[in-house]
Amino acid sequence: MEAIELSRLCQRLGYSFTDPCLLKQALTHRSANRRHNNERLEFLGDAELGRIVSRWLFERFPEAGEGQLTRMRSLLVRGATLAEVARELALGDHLVLGGGEMKSGGHRRDSILADALEALVGAILLEGGEQQCRERVLDWFAERLAQVSPDTADKDAKTRLQEHLQAFQQPLPDYQVVAIHGQAPDQRFDVQCHLPDQQQTFVAQGTSRRRAEQAAAQQALAWLEEQP
Repeated sequence: MEAIELSRLCQRLGYSFTDPCLLKQALTHRSANRRHNNERLEFLGDAELGRIVSRWLFERFPEAGEGQLTRMRSLLVRGATLAEVARELALGDHLVLGGGEMKSGGHRRDSILADALEALVGAILLEGGEQQCRERVLDWFAERLAQVSPDTADKDAKTRLQEHLQAFQQPLPDYQVVAIHGQAPDQRFDVQCHLPDQQQTFVAQGTSRRRAEQAAAQQALAWLEEQP
């Protein structure tokens, strides 16, 4: 990893590694190196990420029950969410992959991106300590933490739209990114949500693909609810 790439990545992360080898290990997939890869760091980061998010939710929602806290945490630390955060940090551009994974688009795969993000959490915990690790995680997840609540933890707009369509035995919506504006990490995404049966398309913009999809799904829901 070249020094300039390392510097740009650290800038996006908001953390500068004293030991560049630790950062490289966090980004190295097993397919590239069976002995020195990010699996152990991933194990450590997975546990620390859950701890940080759990404590934040516990302090932020003192009236929430165990079930609500668990569902909110699950939404925040599930693989799809971690992959989205990894994309916002452009981790895919820096992953060290074996030849097979590179050819098959491993740098875009949710599972590999999520694992790399967890490994980075583990690496920062080891080098920077608990406080710096907590600050970085809360910063990376700030947008999602601001949106989560006990009332919305169970069903987001995409889930509610899917359930609405399934209730009427209609095909599921199709989401497509139609435009990306700017450069990472300050990109904005235009996403369209197409309803096949209704031949209706809704376009929304967000600071991440996930947010744009949710906004487009919300538009589709609002339109469906207005139909006789």
